[in-house]
Amino acid sequence: MAQEIERKFLVTGDGWRAEAGDGERFRQGYMIGGDKASVRVRVSGDRAWLNIKSATIDVSRHEFEYRIPVGDAEEMLDLLCEKPLVEKCRYWVPYGDHTWEVDCFEGENAGLVVAEVELTRPDEAISLPPWVSREVSHLPRYYNVCLVEHPYSRWSEQERQGL
Repeated sequence: MAQEIERKFLVTGDGWRAEAGDGERFRQGYMIGGDKASVRVRVSGDRAWLNIKSATIDVSRHEFEYRIPVGDAEEMLDLLCEKPLVEKCRYWVPYGDHTWEVDCFEGENAGLVVAEVELTRPDEAISLPPWVSREVSHLPRYYNVCLVEHPYSRWSEQERQGL
C-alpha cells in the first residue's frame, strides 16, 4: 500500500531562495474531496498525474499516483474539476538530511507559502530550517483540496494569523 508521510509548515521570509533551483509550475484540480478520499489531477509541463489520497488530516496518509496523458489531464481540469484550480510553483530546497518542498501559491491562493518535508516514518527527527515557522500539518485549511473550496484570498485576517 502506498503511504505518504509529510509535515507541513508555514514559510517566513525568502531565506530559502538561496538554495532553491528554478522551481516547477503545477496546475491541479480536484474532482472529489470527500470523507474518504480526494481525487486530484495535476499537470506540470509535459507530464500529468492522477492522484488519490485518503482524506485523513494527519502526517501519514494513503496515496496512489498514476501518470496519465497531458491532453486527458487538461480536459479533466477544464471539465471535471472544481474551480478555482490550485496553481503553484514548487521549489526543492535541501536542508539538513531532507529536501524540503516549498510551494508558492498563485491565482486565488497567491500569498500563501508552505513548506513540506517527506519522511520515512511519522516520528522521524527533522531539523527545522530558519525560514519555517508554525507547523500546520493538522490544520485542514492548509491542504490543497481545501484551498479549492476556501481559497487563501478569501481567508479572514484571523485565519491568516492561525486563530
